[in-house]
Amino acid sequence: MAKYIDGFVIVVPKDKTEEYRKMAEGGRDSWMKHGALEYYECRGDDLVTQEMGGNKAREFPEMTGADENQTVWFSFIIFKSKEHRDEVNAKVMNEMAEMMAENKNFSMPFEMKQMAYGGFQVEVEG
Repeated sequence: MAKYIDGFVIVVPKDKTEEYRKMAEGGRDSWMKHGALEYYECRGDDLVTQEMGGNKAREFPEMTGADENQTVWFSFIIFKSKEHRDEVNAKVMNEMAEMMAENKNFSMPFEMKQMAYGGFQVEVEG
């Protein structure tokens, strides 16, 4: 069965890690309640790449512009299909809009300009 994944790379200030974790837990609860198959929020732990055959991959902190006071998170949500993703995300976005309307002081604990997002069709699965 083909699956679909929404993937995110997010830069979070180290002093806002707990605030982001709490927001991510709320996101997890919402996405899972509305039908996502799996939900992951992963904080960068080993982001220094090794040279392989004379080549070195680009590192996440360099790619995202993260500095020593920031952490890089890799996050992804798994769905049955792109259509399923669209259905679930519509419900989650409605729930988030209601929450933000109720909490006028809400602010993201990261800079949106340092976030990357995309939808991915699973091609190989193990």
